[in-house]
Amino acid sequence: MKTRFSIAALILTSLIFSGCGSGGTSVSEESFVAGDGVVTFVAQENRSLAPEIKGKSLLGDSIFLEKGKITVINIWASWCSPCRAEAPALQAISEKFPNTQFIGILTRDSKDSALAFSRRFKIQYPTIANDAILLEFRNSLPVTAIPTTIILDKNKKVAARISGAITIASLSELIKKIDNESAQ
Repeated sequence: MKTRFSIAALILTSLIFSGCGSGGTSVSEESFVAGDGVVTFVAQENRSLAPEIKGKSLLGDSIFLEKGKITVINIWASWCSPCRAEAPALQAISEKFPNTQFIGILTRDSKDSALAFSRRFKIQYPTIANDAILLEFRNSLPVTAIPTTIILDKNKKVAARISGAITIASLSELIKKIDNESAQ
């Protein structure tokens, strides 16, 4: 069963990175797998440790997971229309939950386009451009679509995933639920 899951995860991950395009070098909005906003929540006893998430931000700052904080990781690209649609909501939620760490992971995009996207949507949280991190989620909740948002609990374990664009309600509810776990 675990082998089938691993094979399925690898196939879905390869779809993300290979896209559906014609093999050219330009990226179009048709060359990604879009999610449908499905929320997956993992019970505390079944959570896996997240991969190491660190690197340089688009602005050159060192980024790493902060100890003892819930972390929201958003996988995005500037050419992805659902990513553009959710960007204002993600920024608003990052302001609503100042004790939660937010990190973007850029996939299949250029630094210049990503910086323009961040300026346009006034994104204040950092973004790392490193697709290798995405593959490391294959043993917990793999990234199967763009955008995908993964939420880590305060122990750096994968607690939830939203496959597709987030809503303010869905992401806020997950952050509160995970925060309440640690208070109990």
